[in-house]
Amino acid sequence: MGRAVAAAAALGLGLSPPVLAAAAQPEVPVEVRIEDVDRFYAIYDAAKGKPSAETLQRDYIEHGSEGVRQFLPHRILSGQALAAQVAAHPEVYERARACLKVLPKVKARLQAAFAELAKLLPEARFPPATILIGRDNSGGTTAASGVLIGLEVTCRSNWLQADLSDRLLHLVAHEYGHVQQPATLDDETVPTTVLRQSLIEGVAELIAELISGDITNAHLRKWTLGKQAEIDERFLAQAESSDLSGWLYNGAGTPANPGDLGYWQGYRIALAYYRKAPDKAAALTALLKLDSPKAILADSGWAPARPLDER
Repeated sequence: MGRAVAAAAALGLGLSPPVLAAAAQPEVPVEVRIEDVDRFYAIYDAAKGKPSAETLQRDYIEHGSEGVRQFLPHRILSGQALAAQVAAHPEVYERARACLKVLPKVKARLQAAFAELAKLLPEARFPPATILIGRDNSGGTTAASGVLIGLEVTCRSNWLQADLSDRLLHLVAHEYGHVQQPATLDDETVPTTVLRQSLIEGVAELIAELISGDITNAHLRKWTLGKQAEIDERFLAQAESSDLSGWLYNGAGTPANPGDLGYWQGYRIALAYYRKAPDKAAALTALLKLDSPKAILADSGWAPARPLDER
């Protein structure tokens, strides 16, 4: 992953366009689709790792799932663009094979996460999740067809969880957190701020932890050690800024200079709010609606340099 197109250009983690229409809570397991990955690698192998633009357009995009076609705008773009990316960075698509073997396990683990989500939010939405191959520019998003996960981005994101099954599980769980947020949070006519957008991402991280056991950006626990007080002070000073570039969708960064810190700050504030609230269900509702980011911050009790046991 936030809920803005800019996230796809950064790391692609946690990006979510307008939320999906409400659906009834499922009485059967949620559909997790991996057929597009199989289709891509059948084409890839037949071409000995050099698929043509025409073949990718016809056999992968046009004959693929609706999720693939909804991954086109801002991401795959076309068969020609995808073929060029595969040719330029073959190592990315070879590396993505490592994730193939964990997909069945991920599908099984996701059902348990979905069951937890149904307990937390009886009104939760459960669209399908499609795992596919893209143009190495988006790890996670949502669209009308459901949650969409770019396997090649997730597989190369080795700063996240070392276990590939964990990595995919927590990323999908994060995106399902976004699915529960109201479409009004995507209204581009409403000015956003560092605080608001960080909470949008941080609430999705909190949902991910509650239903899957961890957040997507768990590496930031280590990468912020010894720096948290300075980060907190800087965040508070810039909380009402409309310039998100220093906090969100700016890439993973490095242990010395971590990026996407808005995810981490938003998560810590959301966690503090949730832990403090006597009514957890009401707290989740307030966090998802996010009517007043300033009120959430004030009521959370969060303050710069205040210790918080995130786990």
